[in-house]
Amino acid sequence: MSDNTPDPRHQHHDEKFPPQQQTQPGLTEETRPTPDHGESSYRGHGRLTGRRALITGGDSGIGRAVAIAFAREGADVAIVHLPEEQKDADDTIAQVGDAGRQGLSIAGDLRDEQFAEQAVARARETLGGLDIVVLNAAYQHDVDGFESLKTDEMRRVFDTNILGTLFTARAAYPHLEAGASIIVTSSIQAYNPSPGLIDYAMTKAAQVAFVKALAAEAGERGIRVNAVAPGPIWTPLIPATGWDDTKVEQFGSDTPLGRAGQPAELAGAYVYLATAESSYTSGTVLAVTGGKAL
Repeated sequence: MSDNTPDPRHQHHDEKFPPQQQTQPGLTEETRPTPDHGESSYRGHGRLTGRRALITGGDSGIGRAVAIAFAREGADVAIVHLPEEQKDADDTIAQVGDAGRQGLSIAGDLRDEQFAEQAVARARETLGGLDIVVLNAAYQHDVDGFESLKTDEMRRVFDTNILGTLFTARAAYPHLEAGASIIVTSSIQAYNPSPGLIDYAMTKAAQVAFVKALAAEAGERGIRVNAVAPGPIWTPLIPATGWDDTKVEQFGSDTPLGRAGQPAELAGAYVYLATAESSYTSGTVLAVTGGKAL
């Protein structure tokens, strides 16, 4: 194999993960090993020069990787995050600034309809408009048997993943112009649901329906709506899900590539869906799953 063509099985962390537990929402500095968001590897090519993006859940994990990639491609970036994630958010915004782009951190809970609307308005005002909306914020928790599914946890999953997505998208949609792109972070769980993530999987399937329905309407305005479906990706959300040590250690090992993915490995999918390179792509779900089929 050429030195310029790395083996994808070993391109990122390919060993067991150390046992660890976090409380929600999970923080990058407590996640071992530290997820790779592309800080050292992503190289931009000006494909989003002059664009303005809003990324929910942009403080860490997939959201941070997308923020870094967008900024290095020339976009100004606003991120939405929970107040307790401010340290992660500051680190992400620093990466945006290092790329020479304007960054904005907006703290709050997207389950609050008024906050979601205000976050969109603030992003539009600060950046001078929006061209890209990435609906990435999500919550998941382990369910030890269906009979133990707690109503308050279930409501948090539904309210974050469905209502938060709808509130944000609805607030942004009237202001988007032709050429704009909406990108949702769905999941392989929408297609291959795990019993322990039953409520989370339901919300991710609902997001796929949202993408297909909105794409049918938005296309008439020249707006594209798509989703990315990640497989097992190493982010702070994983040690905060409530899994036991064995499940954390083996996370991602059941994929054909034999390992979990890193957030950096998803960034290119979002960049593609945000650029004119995907001008004829709408209403689709792009899988980044380590070989697992949707």
